[in-house]
Amino acid sequence: MLTKKEAKRLVRETKGEARGVALKDDLDYILEIKGEEGLERVEQRMAELGYPLRKKDIKPMSFYPMGLANLFLLVIKEVFNFTEKDLEDWGASIVKFSLFTKIFLRYFGSLALIAKEAPKIWRDHYTIGDLEMPEYSEKKKYVILRLKNFKMDPIHCSILTGMFSKISQMVVKHPATCKETKCMAKGDSYHELLITW
Repeated sequence: MLTKKEAKRLVRETKGEARGVALKDDLDYILEIKGEEGLERVEQRMAELGYPLRKKDIKPMSFYPMGLANLFLLVIKEVFNFTEKDLEDWGASIVKFSLFTKIFLRYFGSLALIAKEAPKIWRDHYTIGDLEMPEYSEKKKYVILRLKNFKMDPIHCSILTGMFSKISQMVVKHPATCKETKCMAKGDSYHELLITW
């Protein structure tokens, strides 16, 4: 169970910022699966930890500390006792709420365009992290994504795995799987995801 001291350290020590839309997307997902009562539980727990931020007060295009975004994710995991599978499902489901992925898919329906534009779109939403697609092959049916300079709590890894798996399915129009092959939380110098279909 998170303590006020841990929450304060997390918010203070985590570098970077995320657009409010990322926080709103996560809370929209909670609203969808747990209802108003679930959302209230998350907001109440945030207030108990000293960060009384409510969904209605989040401005989508404003930047918020990544530590606060991290804290939101950890509080959601704690409040609902989410498992690793729940986190991946969350990442996959969030695609339908996420303005980030809607823009991504609307304008970049091919792997070549995504490889070119993904770094810019990432940077529009986060002040840290460099997303790149160093390898992809439509013929061999795989993509390698790398996310550098994004050392966060491992909860992000599970959510991103689910999210990129779902995005890939929507782009290639086939079931896709995503596996994290490198992780900064485990000592690697960057995150790497292998997506196959």
